[in-house]
Amino acid sequence: MPDPTTPLVSPLVSPDDVAAALDGGTPPVLLDIRWRLGGPPGIDEYRAGHIPGAVYLDLDTQLAAPPGAGGRHPLPDPGALQEVLRDAGVRSGSSVVAYDADNGSVAARAWWQLRWAGHRAVSVLDGGYAAWVAAGRPTSTAVPTPEPGDIEVRPGGMPVLDADQAATLARTGVLLDARAPERYRGEVEPIDPRAGHVPGARNAPFAGHLDASGRWHAPAALAERFAGIGVRTGEPVGAYCGSGVTAASVVLALEASGVTSVDEPAALYAGSWSQWCADPDRPAATGDQPG
Repeated sequence: MPDPTTPLVSPLVSPDDVAAALDGGTPPVLLDIRWRLGGPPGIDEYRAGHIPGAVYLDLDTQLAAPPGAGGRHPLPDPGALQEVLRDAGVRSGSSVVAYDADNGSVAARAWWQLRWAGHRAVSVLDGGYAAWVAAGRPTSTAVPTPEPGDIEVRPGGMPVLDADQAATLARTGVLLDARAPERYRGEVEPIDPRAGHVPGARNAPFAGHLDASGRWHAPAALAERFAGIGVRTGEPVGAYCGSGVTAASVVLALEASGVTSVDEPAALYAGSWSQWCADPDRPAATGDQPG
């Protein structure tokens, strides 16, 4: 039985872990990060039902700067992010649990961003809201008004790559592309102006983190998957995707697997393909091979 007095600091936590923590003396801050590429807005799902006490944060407007030269989801201004997190009730000593609809690929962006901001006590709910409901846990439509937090956003807690650094890592280390195989191969591109991948990058679709039930694989299975892609413990590794969202789940999976650690995490190319492909001077590789 989970100990409700123990702060939630593991990258992934179960519905039972969260329920026990909520019954403890200092419950975690819950962040609802439901979002889908192309919509509909996640706020509609939140209003229909959420984990009691959870605060909804909008990925597009609260966890990212406006689209532009930095890609579709650039990192937000630290001051703006601090205001968002304080309004959500995040304090310097808070445990935070982020969740999305199911697979954790979106909630991982909030996990990464809090870690980037210098806040380590943050986790992702394995299986998301779907797992919470399937476990028979209570839901609510009430919108909370949390007491303002006091978190101080200090960027630099997680390594970030720019386009030149991503290109170098693809040649000298391992750069993982978290998108679906058909997007990596350049067969389709539903949203960005050019198809393909960063030359030298290897495909590691975020969906590969999940088992048949939609829950994350155990650490050993994740480590075996990354080893099969060519990731080696102690060697430089980074990740990107379409706009720096689902790639955060690769960073999380690398840490959960033990391939990387909280003190030596994988890097994130935050601009990702949306930034890379917008520059006509940047080459695009296609096909199954890294290129």
